[in-house]
Amino acid sequence: MNKKIFFLIILFQIFSLVLSSSPQKYESIFNFGDSLSDTGNFLLSGALAFPVIGQLPYGETFFQHATGRCSDGRLIIDFIAEAFSLPYLPPYLAVTNQSQSFQHGVNFAFAGATALNAEFFYERNIGSILWTNNSLNVQLGWFRKLKSTLCSNKEACDDFFRKSLFLVGEIGGNDYNYAFFLGGGIKELQAIVPLVVGAIANATSALIEEGAVELMVPGNLPIGCSAVYLTLFQSPNKTDYDRHGCLKEYNAFAKYHNYQLKQALDTLRQNYPHAKIIYADYYGAAMRFVHAPLHHGFIGGILKACCGGGGPYNFNNSARCGHTGSEACKNPSIYSNWDGIHLTEAAYRHIALALINGSYSTPALMSSPL
Repeated sequence: MNKKIFFLIILFQIFSLVLSSSPQKYESIFNFGDSLSDTGNFLLSGALAFPVIGQLPYGETFFQHATGRCSDGRLIIDFIAEAFSLPYLPPYLAVTNQSQSFQHGVNFAFAGATALNAEFFYERNIGSILWTNNSLNVQLGWFRKLKSTLCSNKEACDDFFRKSLFLVGEIGGNDYNYAFFLGGGIKELQAIVPLVVGAIANATSALIEEGAVELMVPGNLPIGCSAVYLTLFQSPNKTDYDRHGCLKEYNAFAKYHNYQLKQALDTLRQNYPHAKIIYADYYGAAMRFVHAPLHHGFIGGILKACCGGGGPYNFNNSARCGHTGSEACKNPSIYSNWDGIHLTEAAYRHIALALINGSYSTPALMSSPL
C-alpha cells in the first residue's frame, strides 16, 4: 500500500474517532429551579411591586441593566447555554407573552421556588414566608402546557427532546431556607430531606416520561459558607466553624441532602437505563474556591457579600442588597458572594466551567451522546 494512502487512512480513522467522542450538541435547554437560575420569571410575575432584582446593581456586570437574575451578571444556566452556542434561555412568562422564541428552550425557574408544593408549608403554618407558590410541580405543569407547541406528536417530541438538555434544579435549597430562617433545627429539617429529594426525583422521572433523555440534576451549595447563614447563625464557639470560617453543621446538612439526592438518582438510572442522568456537584465545585480563593481570583473575599448593608459578612437583613442602606462593591469579580444569598457572576462561571468540562458532573456533561 502506498505510504501516503496508508497515512490518509490512519488520519481518517483518528478523525472519525474524535468525531464519535465529540460533545453532545444540544439544540435546546429546559431549566427548572429557583433564584439560582431564574432569568426573569419572578420579575415578570409582578409578585412584588418594586423588587430590587429589577434594578441596579443587579445585572450591572454583564448586562449593564437588571434582568431579573439574582446576581450581578450571568448565572450557571447562562454559561451552559453559551457553551453549546445557544441563546440565553427566555423566562417562561416572557414566552407566554409571545415576546420571545422558545425553540432553543425555556427557563421555568422561579426565584423563591421550592421542590415541595406550597401546601406542604401552609399545612405547617410557615406558608406566609414563601416568596411564591410556583413550586417545582407547578413548573412541570408549565412545561407540559408548552410541550404541545414544541412538537405535534410522540415521534416529533422524542426527536426534539433527544437533542435537548434538561436541568432539574438547583432546587430544594429554599425548602430548607424558609424553615431554617423561621427557627427550624438541623435535626428537625433532616426529617424532610427525603421528601424534598423525592420531589426532585419525581420531577426528573416525569420529565423522562415526557421524553427527556439527557438531564442534569444539581445538588445544593455549601450553605455553611453563605453570608446569610453566617450572619443569622453566628456562634461564639470557634469549633462550630471549619478552618475556612464556614459553619460545619450547615455544610454537613447540605452534604446530607446531596448524598440522598445521589442515591435517588442512582435508582432513577436503574429505572431508566436509556436516559443519561447527570449529577451536578455544585457543592464540590463551589468548595474549590472556598479552599483556594486567591487561586480563583477572589481577593475580595469568599464569605463576605459584595453587595450589602454592613456587618461582619456584609449582610444586614434590614439593608439587603438593593435596599436603602446597602452598597455594592466596586469590583464584584473579586468576590464569590453577591448579596449574601446568591453568588457573583465570577463564582457562577467557575462552577459552570467545572460542570461543563466534566470534573464536577457525573457522568460527565461533555461526553459523547448515547
